[in-house]
Amino acid sequence: MHYFQYKGNELYAEDIPIADIVAAVGSPVFIYSQATFERHYKAFDEAFGQAPHTICYSVKANSNLAILKLIAGLGGGVDIVSGGELFRALEAGVDPKKIVYSGVGKRDDEIEYALRSDILMFNVESEQEIDRINEIAGQVGKKAGIALRVNPNVDPQTHPYITTGLKKAKFGITMEDAVAEYKRAAQMSNLEILGIDCHIGSQLTNVEPFVDSIKKLKELISQLGELGIELKYLDLGGGLGIQYDAEDPPLPADYGAAIQSETKDLGLHLIFEPGRNIAGNAGILAAKCLFTKERDDKHFIIIDAGMNDLARPALYGSFHGVQPVVKDQDGMVAADIVGPICETGDFLVKERQVPMFKQGDLMAFMSAGAYGFTMSSNYNSRPRAAEVLVNGNRFAVIRERETVEDLIRGESVPDWM
Repeated sequence: MHYFQYKGNELYAEDIPIADIVAAVGSPVFIYSQATFERHYKAFDEAFGQAPHTICYSVKANSNLAILKLIAGLGGGVDIVSGGELFRALEAGVDPKKIVYSGVGKRDDEIEYALRSDILMFNVESEQEIDRINEIAGQVGKKAGIALRVNPNVDPQTHPYITTGLKKAKFGITMEDAVAEYKRAAQMSNLEILGIDCHIGSQLTNVEPFVDSIKKLKELISQLGELGIELKYLDLGGGLGIQYDAEDPPLPADYGAAIQSETKDLGLHLIFEPGRNIAGNAGILAAKCLFTKERDDKHFIIIDAGMNDLARPALYGSFHGVQPVVKDQDGMVAADIVGPICETGDFLVKERQVPMFKQGDLMAFMSAGAYGFTMSSNYNSRPRAAEVLVNGNRFAVIRERETVEDLIRGESVPDWM
């Protein structure tokens, strides 16, 4: 459930008309519902009841400081994949001991930054990374907590670009190599083995792949125990899907029941890294129709948002529902909704029945709270959109719309020109 609903013919974010926000802030604009974020976080957290667990929200889904502050205030930690995300998390007041650092390509300065910040642990993705973290930890006089990200070779049955748990993916260490790497890490003086990590993909719509992964991990955990390598944490990553269109993903309660049933005898503290599941349906992208045109049998609706604002349709062929901000259109039409970017792939909707938007109409692209603004760019020298957070009958701009001056900030012309 989310808090973007119609009251009469007008779409609201909680208690505020979307049209009022656009009138005040401009278009395009990302609009988030605080009540939806809170509801989704609590639903995920409560799904695990009294089982020892930490929700480490995936910063890459939506990294705005206000959102991270909101998550921290609910008791959550974060999953990060860069030094920049670590900076954001610390600025937002996230407890460093609730921060896990994932990702295949951690730079030396990022590793050092995380060590000096006393994060909980690194999810280590390769043999060479084990060596490098040990070396840097020694240089700064720290003991690095680590978990090895193990690749269970389970098919998550999702889009290939967001599948991460198969052998052919760049992520993690294979099951076959994991025991040897744990044994090696156990001998390193600057490492503390804390756990095991597994993340098989994103936008999963059934529980079975998660359960299959845990079964494989349990065998590995047992082997490690026989070698005297005792773990404290089992990080199961994120990946639980949401409804964009006709998907029927499991509820967090059903997911929680299945995970607890499979892990109850392990005695490990569970870590989860939901991002999309919390943020996805907590946000929309509002945009305005600039022009419409017809060519042969093709109908185009041209808007002021493009693939630089919402990249998922162009990148993955992803579905985002589109709704009128005010219902006054004259029927439906088969159309492409396209942006101003000079690419044929610049579309947000492709060959779909949509309201017959006319020039000046506002529309809302749903489920844009995750991987919307965070994947946006300045392609075609377009300033990035504003972000707004709604709380009941009030709203705040939590990121100002970029200006053209922002586009050239940091650039310079050599003195020989």
